[in-house]
Amino acid sequence: MRKIISLICFVLPILAWADELVIRDNAPDHYVVVKGDTLWDISSKFFKDPWKWPQIWGLNKETIKDPHWIYPGDVVFLDAASKSLHVGVPVTGQTGAGSQVTAESGTAAGVGAGATTDANIEKLSPKVRVLRSDEAAIPTMPLSVIGPFLKKPLVISEDELEGSPRILGALEKRALVSNSDLIYAKEMPTDKGENWQIYRPGKEFIDPESGESLGYEAIYLGDATVLKYADISSLRITNSVLEINKGDYLVQSKVITPDNFIPRAPDVQIDARVISIYGGVDIGGQNSVIALNKGRRDGLENGHVLALYHRGEYATEGSEDDQLPDYRYGLVFVFRTFEKVSYALVVETSLPVQMLDKVVTP
Repeated sequence: MRKIISLICFVLPILAWADELVIRDNAPDHYVVVKGDTLWDISSKFFKDPWKWPQIWGLNKETIKDPHWIYPGDVVFLDAASKSLHVGVPVTGQTGAGSQVTAESGTAAGVGAGATTDANIEKLSPKVRVLRSDEAAIPTMPLSVIGPFLKKPLVISEDELEGSPRILGALEKRALVSNSDLIYAKEMPTDKGENWQIYRPGKEFIDPESGESLGYEAIYLGDATVLKYADISSLRITNSVLEINKGDYLVQSKVITPDNFIPRAPDVQIDARVISIYGGVDIGGQNSVIALNKGRRDGLENGHVLALYHRGEYATEGSEDDQLPDYRYGLVFVFRTFEKVSYALVVETSLPVQMLDKVVTP
């Protein structure tokens, strides 16, 4: 029993130290936010592990849901003692893009004090007050990179394929259709809106470990709007990025809002594999979008940060007794989850990302 207690007392300080935030050697004591910054970039200027978001910014599960609190012109200060960041007073003369400036006078809030002319009389003068807008807030991650993936169907299950409407044909029996063309589809639901996306199933995602079918990669083709509902409904193509054919599928338009994209580690142990690199390539790099063989059923959520590992090689060819350790070389940011599959952005990497690389809880 004494040995067990001694072991626990020895291990606990190590675990606490392992989760401790490490300030960069060249970290500044403050930083002025500029347009184009992201919260991830700002955190990485101060800390080696920018994904430890709740500790860095002192957020709890309630406040972590609203990232709209940092704007261009704000000053981010480092508290070395508590190893945390906080936002100070904006720099004089900088109100940030999208802010509104108003002048007020009187005794209301936002009024500044001027010179005192009498012991009991205070001269008041107008003071500039800044009204912030969420649109001007600094985003968590580069939305220009992940934005297009929030608006497209990415993974389609077999059940969804069976229940999705399909294009029966086009006006004048055209084999290929594009912008402004009229198309027809059967069994269009009337309770899901008029705006639809067109896609066709691509390669099937197979779990490399269990062999389970995880769904099909959805190839986005364009958009269409319902003109008239009937046994055979008519639609107008409003946008096409690839050729659209008879037999292609229709799926309801969805836009995922990134309000909860706050970086954080999963509460559960994730052990995933890279099963696809967007664009049909075999190797990815910084800002590449990858698909993982784990999803919502495994505990993954938008905002989860995972570590990339390259599998260790065998020191002796053909021998499994002397495999070298797996090598950690980067981080990924999960931004869209499905039941069995997730998509993530490669935010840090020192090696090329390869198929079947490990992606685990950091």
